[in-house]
Amino acid sequence: MGIVRKVLGVVLLVVIGLAGTGQAALAVPPAAIVVEDRAGVLDQNTLVPAVQAIEFYEPTTVAVYTYNGSASDNLNEEVLRFARAERPEWISADGQKWADGLFIFALDPVGRHVGTYMGEDRKVSPEQREDIQNASKELLRDAQWTDGTIAGIQRGAELINQPWYRSTAFLVTAWTSVVLAVGGAATWLIVRWRTRVDSRKELARGDASYANVSMDLQVTELNAGTIPEASRYGSTVLEKHRTFMAKYNAATALANQVHALSPKGLSRRANLKLVRSYADAAAELDALDDVIADTNALLNRGSAWAPAWDRQLAPYRADLAAIEQMLARKHAEDGSATAAALRAFRDQSHRDLERWTAELSDGSITPETALDRLRDARTHLSELLKNHADTVIEGFAKNEKEARLMRRDMEDAQAGSKDRHGRTYEPSILGTVYPAYYFFSVPTFNSGFNTGVSSVSSARGGGGSTTGYGASGGSFSGSGSSSSF
Repeated sequence: MGIVRKVLGVVLLVVIGLAGTGQAALAVPPAAIVVEDRAGVLDQNTLVPAVQAIEFYEPTTVAVYTYNGSASDNLNEEVLRFARAERPEWISADGQKWADGLFIFALDPVGRHVGTYMGEDRKVSPEQREDIQNASKELLRDAQWTDGTIAGIQRGAELINQPWYRSTAFLVTAWTSVVLAVGGAATWLIVRWRTRVDSRKELARGDASYANVSMDLQVTELNAGTIPEASRYGSTVLEKHRTFMAKYNAATALANQVHALSPKGLSRRANLKLVRSYADAAAELDALDDVIADTNALLNRGSAWAPAWDRQLAPYRADLAAIEQMLARKHAEDGSATAAALRAFRDQSHRDLERWTAELSDGSITPETALDRLRDARTHLSELLKNHADTVIEGFAKNEKEARLMRRDMEDAQAGSKDRHGRTYEPSILGTVYPAYYFFSVPTFNSGFNTGVSSVSSARGGGGSTTGYGASGGSFSGSGSSSSF
């Protein structure tokens, strides 16, 4: 660490020297912020304060425009159309450029395009426009629309009207020797800091779950002791419980190990893996002891059977509630026969849930029968979602190659929790008895469809930058471009 401090001290002196070679850059907040969220995907309570805190080199009006388009749309053309129709102040007096002092960040969350546009006094190079868009894409791919927009605007503020002594070309030339000298040390420091932050976060997650499990340990044992083994569901949950204490003891050993680590030890990658193992083990136990309690309450019709039953219904109810929003999306084929089947099944399911709960309450059906019906209903919904996936793939894909690409992404999304993240518990009896990938859910459908559209758009060549304004743009030549994510 002593060597690192000395090296960083030398770097600081060099930074001061370089900063003195140019006039200090002005740091000013946006002159104005205009948000036209026509797609309805932004949290303006988060977006506006975050953008207000961003510092530009020159007073700049920041405009944000979103709309729901399609993968085949030209975002540049759409932004120009919107500006001409509803925001003429975004266009120069001669109608040929974007207005001076303006920076537009545009987003199409459905067509999966992002665009950046600037007045002539704010324009940057094509490579820098691409840099601004790329700064937002990782977040946008995860549907973090607000955070992605903030990231893109932040990067734009760093590049628009950037002083010469802060330009990439100058810094590359000036710092090559310094980077060679301190690159390893700086990287080492950053990695250790990031690792320490991640380790503490995982440690807190593990401690919260471990405390819950420890507090309820005796109650969990009592609950497990009265679960009827003759029940198909009860016997499977009991199988999970038979390894509960062994897993708890293993989690306790891990807890002792990670809490013995010094702050310096938490900065090591090998120890981050250890802390994450502890957090995952504790979280799995925390989910399982809740399921054991619900299994006991429901199968024995104990005093807490009603809230236990509600918790079994919660994942299914969430799926049913999300169907309409899923079908309202662009390219979701909401007028198709498979969409109609989903809506009809949703409406019938709401009636079924009420009936099953009433029958369970008056003893007309057993808890085992109620769980069987819920399992069958979720299996039926999975089949309907798969059928609808075929419909949207057929509607979006232009050929069999694109259809295979989308089908693969849909299948990967359903298998994702198993293949990429290991066994994850849905906090329910069915989620414990059946693997996480057994039921096809609406969020999984959405994730697979988003990825499939993105894969096909990239395969069509839509991943590169587009600079033209389409047939309706006429002679308009404002600085700007868009790309897909």
